Amino acid sequence: MNSYDYIVVGAGSAGCVIVNRLIRAGKSVLLLEAGHADNTPFIHIPATFVRVLGTKRTWNYKTEPEPGANGRVMHVPQGKTLGGSSSVNAMIYIRGQAEDYDAWRDAGCPGWGYEDVLPVFRRSEANQRLAGFYHGTDGPLRVSDTHYRHPLSYAFLRAAQETGIDYNDDFNGAEQAGAGFYQTTTFNGRRGSTAATFLAGVKSSPLLTLHTQAMVEGLILENGAASGVLYRHANGEVKSARVREEVIVSSGGIGSPKVLLLSGIGPAEQLSRFGIPVIRDLPGVGENFQDHISASVYGATKDPISLFGNDKGLRAARNGLQYLLWRTGLLTSNVVESGAFVDTSGSGRPDVQLHVVPALVGDADRAPPQIHGISLNPCVLRPTSRGTISLKDRDPATPLAIHANNLATQQDIDTLVRGVELCRRILRAPSLKKLIAKELAPGEADILDRSAIENHCRQFAKTVFHPSGTCRMGSDDNAVVDAKLRVRGVPRLRVADASVMPTLVSGNTNAPSIMIGERCADFILAQG
Repeated sequence: MNSYDYIVVGAGSAGCVIVNRLIRAGKSVLLLEAGHADNTPFIHIPATFVRVLGTKRTWNYKTEPEPGANGRVMHVPQGKTLGGSSSVNAMIYIRGQAEDYDAWRDAGCPGWGYEDVLPVFRRSEANQRLAGFYHGTDGPLRVSDTHYRHPLSYAFLRAAQETGIDYNDDFNGAEQAGAGFYQTTTFNGRRGSTAATFLAGVKSSPLLTLHTQAMVEGLILENGAASGVLYRHANGEVKSARVREEVIVSSGGIGSPKVLLLSGIGPAEQLSRFGIPVIRDLPGVGENFQDHISASVYGATKDPISLFGNDKGLRAARNGLQYLLWRTGLLTSNVVESGAFVDTSGSGRPDVQLHVVPALVGDADRAPPQIHGISLNPCVLRPTSRGTISLKDRDPATPLAIHANNLATQQDIDTLVRGVELCRRILRAPSLKKLIAKELAPGEADILDRSAIENHCRQFAKTVFHPSGTCRMGSDDNAVVDAKLRVRGVPRLRVADASVMPTLVSGNTNAPSIMIGERCADFILAQG
């Protein structure tokens, strides 16, 4: 049985960061990734990421039927490849609000306030344009402006300003509120996943052992402490590996609680029901599930100016040739180029984020209208609904039961309704109105009653693929990890990814997950 200083389970947004920092510190690391290598061009060409969703390089998770979404099942794809979700997301670089992290600190996570995490964000970042107090320029993570910007994205920004939303040139600076273009984790016209940045920097090191298509079936625990892992290769062979120092589980908001549960760490009642020996009764494992929920507002354009059809025929060939020859054009876009953060409740901080797509977008089980148009997608930034993740049986291959419980509170549906109403106003502002033939959804009429908009929200609600909170950090009895990401009551075991977030950050989760990976490595290395 091989042994290593550290074993990292999951080569995702946080896992690749941890590996980079440990290898550079002279530690030997075994990195286990359940998915394939990131060796398809559709991952690395920014605009083609949608072709990866739903393939073997994503976990195609589904929720149980959602009462808050008219009984529908929601789809939550997550990365199943090197780089994890940083290899399949829309590359938007957002950190969240200072208040998010101060709330973590005040909820029993000392050392996680904004003043604590901002230097870590800066250390990771190599920003193309920004520097100073809020931004770094020398880190592994490449952050840049998109070279291609669609005319409908510009029209949205003008229309947003016409409705009274200020322009914001840096959502990660002093103020998040406003409308603007997103910065992205891209460089030289290519995706900058954590695999292409952090992991690539140490991939040739003799201290790193990397296995893809290696499904972890459980942790090896001796005297209640982590001492290794059991994992299954694609050929069905089960192997084990020992660790001299620690195991770090970094499998995401859905994958990490599964690893703990299969290992006997979680609610004793659930584990006993499936005949899993209880190593540590931790009721919080799988609880506190949160995700960002959105509902699209569709506008059909008068002329064929959207992205519709650009992936077919001569237009696709032209786009591909331009990208191959000059690394310019539409394929360098992350598609979701522009957006906004807006305070719709008067609370003093944005509660709705807009993701704008210069095309009509559907969902995994729902095709959009096959015409030219624009999608304005408001999402609830700080959901109050909470769900749970649990096992269905003790077989590692069986999908989890995800009772997401989205839109379960009146506050969440009220926020989403306000977001949809805001998008309808933006769609009717002069800069978009002159391009839009009609609103397709929720409805063409300028005024819709509240019940029609709420029904639209519930019927078209979808996740923004940010599952979080299921291995919550804290100091209370229901917390899963402490403020240094150590699993409570299980020595030599940590969790580091979006699952440790006590509350979901106000924005996209990739950058915060990278920061969590950085902090985990700091905690480990500070021990000597």
